[in-house]
Formats: sequence, C-alpha cells, structure tokens
Amino acid sequence: MADRYVVHVPFTAPDPDAARQAARMLARTLGRLPQVDQAEATVSAEDDQAVQSRLFCDRLLAAGRRCALRAEHEVPCAGVELDR
Repeated sequence: MADRYVVHVPFTAPDPDAARQAARMLARTLGRLPQVDQAEATVSAEDDQAVQSRLFCDRLLAAGRRCALRAEHEVPCAGVELDR
C-alpha cells in the first residue's frame, strides 16, 4: 500500500463558512483523481492548523456507499457510489 500525504495550500476567504465552501469545491474537483480521498478533506485556519474542520459527512451507508453531503448537514444522508 502506498504512503498517504497531505498537501497544504493556503488561500484567502472572508470568513470560516466561505473557507469551508471553497475547500469543499477544491476537494470535489481534486477528488476526481483516484489518488485523492476527498471524503477525508478538512480545512483549518492557517495559524491554527491543529484545529481542523471536516468538510464532508462521509457517514457509512448501506451497500458500500458513503454520505456525500457537507459535514453537519441537517437533512437525511445522501449516498454516492464509491469508485475506488
């Protein structure tokens, strides 16, 4: 099994909600690459990287599916097929 790594790419946003929204968009875009695990994506403030916020729910559902909605969503989970 290959080793896992994390890339840190600083960006600007007006507030934490906008930062999470931008990070989700980046994770979904990069998640098209088979090497990227978008379900494990998190975001943190540049000066407090030890405090990370999960971007996606990723709750395990039936038949090998995971919830693809944002973390802490208020509607029922919605699954997507895992392509990996």
